Amino acid sequence: MASVAAQAPDTKVPLPTIWAFGTMAMPVAVMGVLYGVYLPRHYVGLGIGFVAVAAAITIVRFVDVFFDPLIALVMDRTKTPIGRYRPWLVLGAPIVMLGVYMAMMPSGPVDQIYLVVWLIVSFAGLSMLTLGQAAWSAVVATGYADRARLYAWTSLMGVLAVNAMLLLPVFTHGRVSAGLKSSFPILGLVLLIAFPVALFICTVFTPERISGAVERPRFKLGDYRRAIGRPTMIRLIFADFLLALGPGTTGPLYVFYFHDAKGFTIQDVSVLLIFYASAGIPGALFWGGPMAQRFGKHRALQIACVFYSITQTILMAVPRMNGPYRFIDSIPTAIAMAAVGFCASAFLILVRAMVADVADEVRLDQRRDLTSLLYSMVTTTTKIGASITVAVVYPVLAFVHYDGAEGAVNTPRAIFGLEMCYLFAPIVLVWAGGAMFFGYKLDGKRHGEIREALAQLDLAAAEESIAGVAAEAPAAAE
Repeated sequence: MASVAAQAPDTKVPLPTIWAFGTMAMPVAVMGVLYGVYLPRHYVGLGIGFVAVAAAITIVRFVDVFFDPLIALVMDRTKTPIGRYRPWLVLGAPIVMLGVYMAMMPSGPVDQIYLVVWLIVSFAGLSMLTLGQAAWSAVVATGYADRARLYAWTSLMGVLAVNAMLLLPVFTHGRVSAGLKSSFPILGLVLLIAFPVALFICTVFTPERISGAVERPRFKLGDYRRAIGRPTMIRLIFADFLLALGPGTTGPLYVFYFHDAKGFTIQDVSVLLIFYASAGIPGALFWGGPMAQRFGKHRALQIACVFYSITQTILMAVPRMNGPYRFIDSIPTAIAMAAVGFCASAFLILVRAMVADVADEVRLDQRRDLTSLLYSMVTTTTKIGASITVAVVYPVLAFVHYDGAEGAVNTPRAIFGLEMCYLFAPIVLVWAGGAMFFGYKLDGKRHGEIREALAQLDLAAAEESIAGVAAEAPAAAE
């Protein structure tokens, strides 16, 4: 019985379960692209300046970083008839939908205060969704390799949804495009339909198991401090921050860069992003599958960092589109974007999969299930990285007098400043993130030992529970 119990946690999650679980990642991914790439530019076009938009997003992200740890403290103590994590998705979805409706479909003039308020609402709900699903994933998949597989498929589904959104200019003959001001209400409506559909599929068809061998954590700061302060977790926190900040520096500048510096039309810019996002489909399966299994998750991530720097350098060297043959001229840029996206797809899925391994390590050492809290650390670092990105690059654009309004004509100096913002920071930051994993100890062998020990604890707890019921039965009969 002990051997069976030890082997059970490593059973592969059926693909239908993964697909049901991953549906929530689809509207979340689309919202992430719209809010990260297009929404800042959209509000600049509505009359709020670069500095004001950067300040608004920085304020919101500063507030937002406190959401995840606070939610995690309550989430780890949640116990309801429908599970620990499922209620948080049910609660977060309508809050996100309200934020999307107000931020993407305003009915009148907007200002900085309006943007701050509805971004806070949007990100509060999004925190509940993303943190709930991230922590839930550690319960859905328990094996070392299977967690990377789960995140790979979930990431793939998000990429498919983003690609569908980016292909709208093709299907609508350019009438609907994320880069156009007139299209934002339509895209907001799409999200308002997608969130409840995804919520239903994810929460109804995904099982949730909670181990009986671990106590419900109490609010003891020492437990949380020891969990977060583990060397493995500290490495993941800093690595996640750097790996989010690196590619994240390109997000708010993407439309500006490829439109003004590379010569693509606004419609073409959205289509070009498809190559970056589409490469994440084979990329996620590659990094989360054979690479993670062969080299281990931390080594696979380091390899991805090296190749990301190479492909980003190639993207720098791709010439601007010139001449009448636009399709031919765009091919080198499309290939380079696909290569960058293929490598960047490794960062999120591998770090998140490794956090689940640390949660098992904490559960074994401390007899506390602090999965939500640990995931809140990396979701928070991602948010901090996003806030720093906008706060740094948008003031630089204002300093070089770059004009982000539709149809604006910029000077060569302004374009050069835009190029420098877009190209150099990602490589340095990604290299620093990969360096965090030199000396990382929680590999597949160590995690296998942890899972076997946890299986023994679960078995002992189950036997103790059965013995207790058996002892109470005669007393009840008397």
